[in-house]
Amino acid sequence: MPAVDKLLLEEALQDSPQTRSLLSVFEEDAGTLTEYTNQLLQAMQRVYGAQNEMCLATQQLSKQLLAYEKQLNILHSELAKQLADTMVLPIIQFREKDLTEVSTLKDLFGLASNEHDVSMAKYSRLPKRKENEKLKAEVAKEVANARRKQHLSSLQYYCALNALQYRKRVAMMEPMLGYTRGQINFFKKGAEMFSKRMDSFLSSVSDMVQSIQGELEAEAEKMRVSQQDLIAVNESVYTPDSDVTSPAINRNLIQKAGYLNLRNKTGLVTTTWERLYFFTQGGNLMCQPRGAVAGGLIQDLDNCSVMAVDCEDRRYCFQITTPTGKVGITLQAESKKEYEEWICAINNISRQIYLTDNPEAAAIKLNQTALQAVTPITSFGKKQEVRHPSQNVKNMENDKIIPSESASIQDSTQLIAPGTPIQFDIVLPAMEFLDQNRGGRRANPFGESEDSSKDEEEDSLLQQMFIVRFLGSMAVQSDTTSEVIYEAMRQVLAARAIHNIFRMTESHLMVTSKNLRLIDPQTQVTRTSFDLPTVTQFAAHQDNRRLFGFVVHLSEPLGEESMSAYVFESNTEGEKICYAISLGKEIIEAKKDPEALAQLMKSVPFTNDGKFILLNDESEEDGAIREKGEESEA
Repeated sequence: MPAVDKLLLEEALQDSPQTRSLLSVFEEDAGTLTEYTNQLLQAMQRVYGAQNEMCLATQQLSKQLLAYEKQLNILHSELAKQLADTMVLPIIQFREKDLTEVSTLKDLFGLASNEHDVSMAKYSRLPKRKENEKLKAEVAKEVANARRKQHLSSLQYYCALNALQYRKRVAMMEPMLGYTRGQINFFKKGAEMFSKRMDSFLSSVSDMVQSIQGELEAEAEKMRVSQQDLIAVNESVYTPDSDVTSPAINRNLIQKAGYLNLRNKTGLVTTTWERLYFFTQGGNLMCQPRGAVAGGLIQDLDNCSVMAVDCEDRRYCFQITTPTGKVGITLQAESKKEYEEWICAINNISRQIYLTDNPEAAAIKLNQTALQAVTPITSFGKKQEVRHPSQNVKNMENDKIIPSESASIQDSTQLIAPGTPIQFDIVLPAMEFLDQNRGGRRANPFGESEDSSKDEEEDSLLQQMFIVRFLGSMAVQSDTTSEVIYEAMRQVLAARAIHNIFRMTESHLMVTSKNLRLIDPQTQVTRTSFDLPTVTQFAAHQDNRRLFGFVVHLSEPLGEESMSAYVFESNTEGEKICYAISLGKEIIEAKKDPEALAQLMKSVPFTNDGKFILLNDESEEDGAIREKGEESEA
């Protein structure tokens, strides 16, 4: 006897599109079975009606046969009664009991699912700041009740559909068995017409029906026990975001699946949120709407970046950005645990860890490196000797630094004082910065000021723009070696990992022969700038080529001096940016000597308008950014 396909009760609570797709197959089978049962019942009722007509006709015939009247009436009456009891009654009971129960449970499951979707939509709209705790508790309780109700109705519905797979076999064979036996009994007096082979066949069919009935009872008992175990779970299973303070987060995921809210822009200022099922497959983020047979590609995650964002006063929102800097999609998770695990998983996948031989070990090793900066290290040479529990670093590559072989490397405490605070964002707005550094002069919102043309003439020898993201800055005690930049990178990355800081400010870094300017990509307003002579050290990360930093040495009004290290992540190699800064410094030195400047212009290619061209390989993306920067400056 072939095996019976079943719905897994353990997947009722997750309610994934795969489970819904399999459920639709069972529902379609139940609908087809209902239609077939109605047709079969009509045919059997027609046979029963014909037998009743045969009884009446035989009764009229028996009156003419006199002595045979009693025998013929008894024979056909017994056949009609046996057909009614063994053929028509079982199919009616199957239709009225089993099929009607499945239809009723289907309606209850649909109502519970709709109620759960409405409560989840209400929960997702809860404000992030200054939210009413009482309202939040009421909505969370409402979601839990709706989810419990949906879980219970789905378990009952799944059990009924599983039982139907056994019951339909019996229900289809019992009427035919009853009809066959009735006909055999009807012709029992002509036993010579039937062989023992028919009797053995009917006996085997009867044994098989009893066997299926026994399997049904055993499976029903097993599903009942499993249903009780699944219902007797902790209340936190139904309550979203049950453990906000210290959720158990797995930061080494390379695969993730679950429901998220997708932000869709419907107009210039209007947006809608749609709750969909998302899952990762290799280096792709897939989406599968409810009812769909398979998922579709939403975003390629290779070399992308993910960061937390504030979006329409909603909680747990994050944004995926493509490697070219283009904003991808905005998603919202239903809990803090899901929110952080999604960011960790996407960040791990973006590094293409899934292509390694052992992705899990690679993810753990990657996140262990982030915590190596937590314990104080006396020298860079001992860095690899420290091992800490895994901790995930998001939106940036592995911060492991290859120690220098030089014996004159300074102690990390001599480079950066212990306990030095780290700044993770540019504090001063662009306009406020300009007002403070230009003696209160206001910038023209429709273009550069009158003096900008003069600045452009001075900077016309070198203008190179890069897309960067600010990671952090901190005060340092030395600018005589590039090791201070590596130490600053290590501490900034470790602090971001420990404190779960994912937000990064994206800017356009304009490198000129006069200064370094951070420009807002939306308004093209300068956020801050650093004079090139004050940049005393600059270097790119030795392993992660997209990380670079520089040290700014300033003189305070009271005669004191301050040194600060700034760490960035760029879409291009950090060596290109360092080359541009180095070329700018060479131009500054060459300006002091006209002959040296002429010699530099001969050694470095430049355009027809007198601007230097960088000698390193420039990607199409960098060229487009540079042209865009030149147009904005013009």
